[in-house]
Amino acid sequence: MSNNTSKTNKHMHGPGGMMNRGEKAKDFKGTFKKFVQYMGGYKLLFVVVFVFAVCSTVLYIVGPKMLGKVTTALFNGIVNQITGTGTGIDFNYIHKILLILIALYIMSSLFSYLQGYIMTGISMKVTYNLRRDIAAKIQKLPFQYYDNVTNGEVLSHITNDVDVISQSLNQSITQIITSVTTLIGIIVMMFSISWQMSLAAFLVIPASAVFITVIVKKSQKYFKSQQEYIGHINGHVEEMYANHVVVKAFNGEKESSEVFDKFNNTLYSSSWKSQFLSGLMMPVMNFIGNLGYVVVCILGAYLASTGRISVGDIQAFIQYVGEFEQPIVQVANISNILQQMAAAAERIFDFLAQEEETAESKTPVILNSDDESKNAKLKGNIEFDHVKFGYKADKIIIKDFSAKVKPGQKIAIVGPTGAGKTTIVKLLMRFYDVNSGSIKIDGYDIRDFKRNDLRSMFGMVLQDTWLYNATIADNIRYGSFDATDEEVIAAAKAAEVHHFVKTLPDGYNMMLNEEASNISQGQKQLLTIARVILLNPQVLILDEATSSVDTRTEVLIQKAMDNLMKDRTSFVIAHRLSTIKNADLILVLNNGDIVEQGTHEELLNKNGFYAKLYNSQFEPETAMET
Repeated sequence: MSNNTSKTNKHMHGPGGMMNRGEKAKDFKGTFKKFVQYMGGYKLLFVVVFVFAVCSTVLYIVGPKMLGKVTTALFNGIVNQITGTGTGIDFNYIHKILLILIALYIMSSLFSYLQGYIMTGISMKVTYNLRRDIAAKIQKLPFQYYDNVTNGEVLSHITNDVDVISQSLNQSITQIITSVTTLIGIIVMMFSISWQMSLAAFLVIPASAVFITVIVKKSQKYFKSQQEYIGHINGHVEEMYANHVVVKAFNGEKESSEVFDKFNNTLYSSSWKSQFLSGLMMPVMNFIGNLGYVVVCILGAYLASTGRISVGDIQAFIQYVGEFEQPIVQVANISNILQQMAAAAERIFDFLAQEEETAESKTPVILNSDDESKNAKLKGNIEFDHVKFGYKADKIIIKDFSAKVKPGQKIAIVGPTGAGKTTIVKLLMRFYDVNSGSIKIDGYDIRDFKRNDLRSMFGMVLQDTWLYNATIADNIRYGSFDATDEEVIAAAKAAEVHHFVKTLPDGYNMMLNEEASNISQGQKQLLTIARVILLNPQVLILDEATSSVDTRTEVLIQKAMDNLMKDRTSFVIAHRLSTIKNADLILVLNNGDIVEQGTHEELLNKNGFYAKLYNSQFEPETAMET
């Protein structure tokens, strides 16, 4: 089958809507539980990361206390030299302490490196699995899902949402472990030095906590607005750029710029406020921390003068106080990061939980089988039996469609715009399932076939061409990937496309750009026709296949199409009724129902709806002749 797709799928490479980084998960606990279950295969590695992170943090925390001993030894040695008592500075003791300290820091760095290495591997594997699962889910979702969402929303799951989880997972897990361990360790070390100084230092915690809470609460809505309007700008730019020819043709530049300016101004305002509020965090925290330093220094000097603590302990304590604020700020930031990660995970899990296409039949008809009992050698009898369908349950498009098609017949489907012509084809290929009734091939309901087997019987050429960023040969070969170069060229010749391909700089090896805009619309259509010829399907579906081809080229390819349709069932959707005069059966649709059916001559003789449609195409000429 030729996988020509609609225009909505054509711009899948564009930037999608960004996830709102300030967005909160609706069910944080439930989402976090699902995420933990999703990462269940990495439990042992998480334990290793936890152990390494704790070891690294503990070894690092011990450092200031050891430095304090060095300071005390230096201070006491200098005092002894000044007073003339003792032996002066004990350099052997200091040397031993420094060696121990170097060893501690090396081991701390080693553990930190190992846990970072393992955690990076986990986060990359998780994001790999998420992207794999999302990509697989995209293939399994029914067409109805894509009728209700934009390309950008689907893209944002596999790009922005997964990126947020990847970055957050890599940062937050180890930071949570190290921050909590650091916080607990510093508290223990501070109390081991002086409980009085510890209580004095903790006076700054309430002030810090209140300030952080206020800042996070105030900035959250601006971060959300910032990311929301980044998505709006991305979507607007993608849409305008993808259709820049139309924008220029209709002088829409001014309106487009006005919309962009509106989004950009809102983004500027929210970004300025969010960044300003976030920028207040460190200066104010430093101010509050400096107040704590003052209190600790005054109290430490008093305790040292009374001989309750050593000078080195004061130095170590001040260092601990300086590092005490960092894990608090990190925990506050991590809470925001976890909210972002939970919001992204929630969106992904909601997407993965979407209802998939109806399950395949448990006992499908097997094609290309030599087992006659399975009746797999199909002749191609197609029957529409009282088909009823609507894209939405309350809006029925096809009310009662019945028709029988014999093998090898050329069936034309005609009618005014919105009559349901293309919908019939979508139902035939089971892009959608009927609400009631059935569509049968050789007596088998199409729902009894595997979707891949069913669609492999059809070759489709749409009015909206789809080519991708690859060579011309690869585009013709799409759907028949094992075709040889000779077969590709033969198909191109049959579609009357070989001559123009040979005139191109690299011939069949010429690369088409992303939009295939480096060839004409008519040439695109010829390539899609060659693609179907190469596929050699049992049933052809031509949806205004020659509408983008000039008259001369249409005459050339019509012969090739006639040869291709020989002995094959063909469905031709046509607006130019003059192109389907030789159809074996013409189905005339109006408002989802077959109002007339028969050959061209039979329908003209009835002088009914079809005759009016046909004659309306020649009314200007008739008027001129009159």
